Amino acid sequence: MIALRPLSHTYGAIVAARNALYDSRRLRIERLRWPVVSIGNLTVGGSGKTPFVIALVEEFRKRGIACDVLSRGYGRRTSSVRVVNPAGTAEEFGDEPLLIARRTGVPVIVGESRYAAGLKGESLAPAGPERIHILDDGFQHRNLARDFDLVMLDYEDLETHLLPAGRLREPVSSLSRADALAVTQPIPLPDKLRAIPQWCYRRIVEVPDEFARPLVFCGIARAQRFFADLRREGVEPAFHLAFADHHRYSAADIDRLLKLRAQHRADGFLTTEKDLVRLGAFADELAPMIAVRLSIQYDDADPMLSQILSRIALSRS
Repeated sequence: MIALRPLSHTYGAIVAARNALYDSRRLRIERLRWPVVSIGNLTVGGSGKTPFVIALVEEFRKRGIACDVLSRGYGRRTSSVRVVNPAGTAEEFGDEPLLIARRTGVPVIVGESRYAAGLKGESLAPAGPERIHILDDGFQHRNLARDFDLVMLDYEDLETHLLPAGRLREPVSSLSRADALAVTQPIPLPDKLRAIPQWCYRRIVEVPDEFARPLVFCGIARAQRFFADLRREGVEPAFHLAFADHHRYSAADIDRLLKLRAQHRADGFLTTEKDLVRLGAFADELAPMIAVRLSIQYDDADPMLSQILSRIALSRS
């Protein structure tokens, strides 16, 4: 990766120039009629944004506040703005938007332009109180105005480099745009960033006990963290296999998995909910199989929601 450092400097210069154009308003920023709460991160993949979005929808719902979710729909084979059909496929809508739609039941709209997706959501909503748009993976999507910027941060994010030498989409200093950080434990930040509130949350892995020797597989950004989560919960896999993030499963993959199950005498398959979405009709061929549910639990949701709603009220006054 050291050989890629010069390219990281070039990439960093491009990111800095782009951010400067937005900061100076020389690049246009569109504003939707309803408030926008962005959930994002600094790195490519694997920060847990999808379960965090799902948990935030549920917290708003408890308080009688309706939401929709705006997403790019990464990995889909369609284009333009589309409202996610929970009965659809990952090829149509992307695995993460489809999972959010199935888990929450709220409208999820995908589009290359999140502004256009938001307009679609507002046009379809019944008359009544405004909803809140939750912008999934929105920290770098700066052409859409947001009322609150929440960034998910891991300690290891501070120890990597900018793309392509590392996983950072933009430098840590960009956190100065954030209204709050979501962390699994308090993170020591540079002096200029220490005033940013840090909200703690926990990853809850709901592990079934149906299998004694499962074959575990997944195609997510941080597969090793998933495997470690399972081991912490007492799961000792007969074998584990990691595919690339957002992997599109094929008949050849299914054949490989079935052969590995027989070879390692596994008594079933464990995978993630996102992988189950992407497996589609192939899932039936891997029975018995269970998708492990990852949930988010906030240490104290009330201050977090109060801060978001207060900032929305202030920005909309």
